Amino acid sequence: MHVPKVLEIKRIVKETPTVKTFIFDWKVKNEVPGQFVMVWNFKDEKPMSLSIIDPVNNEIGVSIRKVGEFTETLHKMDVGDKLGIRGPYGHGFDMVGSRILAVGGGIGMAPIIAFTEDARRRGMDVDVVSAAATAGELVFSERVEKSGAKLLTCTDDGSKGFCGFGTDLAEKTLQENDYDVVVSCGPEIMMKKLFELVCRFRIPAQFSLERYMKCGVGICGQCCLDDVGWRVCAEGPVFWTDQVRMISEFGKYRRDASGLKHGMP
Repeated sequence: MHVPKVLEIKRIVKETPTVKTFIFDWKVKNEVPGQFVMVWNFKDEKPMSLSIIDPVNNEIGVSIRKVGEFTETLHKMDVGDKLGIRGPYGHGFDMVGSRILAVGGGIGMAPIIAFTEDARRRGMDVDVVSAAATAGELVFSERVEKSGAKLLTCTDDGSKGFCGFGTDLAEKTLQENDYDVVVSCGPEIMMKKLFELVCRFRIPAQFSLERYMKCGVGICGQCCLDDVGWRVCAEGPVFWTDQVRMISEFGKYRRDASGLKHGMP
């Protein structure tokens, strides 16, 4: 499990000018939306959320935004090229409730689309708030609609759907509808506001957190959360509201590879 499987890229989907989805053959067993895999380009290794978990065609996929040297090398790869994949790791989303609001911001939609498709296969009703800076960066809209979930798009600049932040649209949606559970992944500053909203509306919620990871298996301690000591790669990356309430750094800061604190963007 901790040794990478060297796999050929089966398909590549260009989602936006900055996001590509890489799809691999994979014997799907107990993979859960919200889990991640470690992706190795034979020089470096980074965690990536599963955006596709397909038990029918036995495929998994990861959706990667081009943001730096590592991701740029991946974006230059073609079908048939090889990557190392190990995992999946972590505690994913708990599949509970009959009516769910899923909120994804930017590339945070990767685990949200995997959750949405799984939830719809289970017969759950899902409304999806998909937020991005502009229309061209909205991802997975067709997949959301194909799943039968209700899509609510939101852009900062108003180029598509609701004009404003994802939390603004989520607040409006929470005021107008009743939900059993909220699930979320995106910039932590967004999830911090969403946390405040679900506490006000008294709705249980799950939040997918991101921290700097090295091993991905709970050994190195790089992704430990202050005070509580939980490892995002093991006890997370998905945490319930009551757990998030105990995380003092949530929405405030995170640590880099050297352990230095950095404020949330």
